Amino acid sequence: MTELDELIALARARNASDIHLTVGLPPVLRIDGALTDVEDAPVDDAFADAAALALAPREQMEIFRRDGEADMAVTAADTRIRVNIFRQQGHTALALRLLPLRVPTARELQLPDVLVRQAEKPRGLVLITGPTGSGKTSTLAALLDHINHTVRRHIITLENPIEYVHERDRCVINQREVGADTGSFAAGLRAALRQDPDVILVGEMRDLETIQTAITAAETGHLVFGTLHTKGVANTVDRVVDVFPAQQQEQIRMLLAEVLECVIGQTLLPRVGGGRRAVFEVMVGTPAVKSLIRQNKSYQLVTSIQTGRKQGMILLDDALAAMARQGEITLEDALSAANDPDAVAGAQRKQ
Repeated sequence: MTELDELIALARARNASDIHLTVGLPPVLRIDGALTDVEDAPVDDAFADAAALALAPREQMEIFRRDGEADMAVTAADTRIRVNIFRQQGHTALALRLLPLRVPTARELQLPDVLVRQAEKPRGLVLITGPTGSGKTSTLAALLDHINHTVRRHIITLENPIEYVHERDRCVINQREVGADTGSFAAGLRAALRQDPDVILVGEMRDLETIQTAITAAETGHLVFGTLHTKGVANTVDRVVDVFPAQQQEQIRMLLAEVLECVIGQTLLPRVGGGRRAVFEVMVGTPAVKSLIRQNKSYQLVTSIQTGRKQGMILLDDALAAMARQGEITLEDALSAANDPDAVAGAQRKQ
């Protein structure tokens, strides 16, 4: 076993999510969201360069040498790993994300029932939002896994890179990696519309063309899952609309109101007793929500979420307060993640 294999095995044994290799520093593991040094000698150039060569396929090493960074997903030491190799101060550095050995299920991730129900819909747009490292990819993988085991569908995914490899059960699944299988998310999405899909997953919705094509795909009868790096599900509507030129925004609001089924915002927090727990904010595309989107009254969506508990809607602060009361997360972590810490603290005092 090589030194790199031993480090990966150690990270897996400690339930670390990430490994950071920076020349001049000891290897660092991220465990339950916190960075922890490995009691080892500092990483040197020889080790960093050897790790990059061991992990990256030849074409990715060429990209790294040309551009100064490269992103990929590989299997090493019997572990699926998302690898980012980058240059810093003239040295090679690596950030390794250790992926679960198999696709997680909705039950294992404790996804809300309302989110699982979105995977059972025949068409529409479902958006998963949150910062990098909040578990969006795992949530999407679990939703596709649910579809794969329950209905006959053709699923096409566009990912950069492919992190979870799905094995066919009831569905035909084609997973395409941006850069290797298609030139861009927008190009892959345009092509997907000609590939007879029932379900399309778009790993990143950042540019106008990708967002516009995703909305069109949902409008033409496909179930589309996408991710956005937004904070707050109500803000997501403005983020989508604001990508477009001013003269198109009214039309986009109409289309978005028609196709939007659900927006999920999520964040990961340390779980009491170890591990991490996803906290979800949920907005369902009810007639009231769709009406507010059409009328450009997104500032009122928070009120609709507050009154939409019967439809499974919940604000982040309410979800945080509930989890703190149940002892799943600490009050301190709940307050640090809250949009309105005073509201979370007040909810705690009322109990």
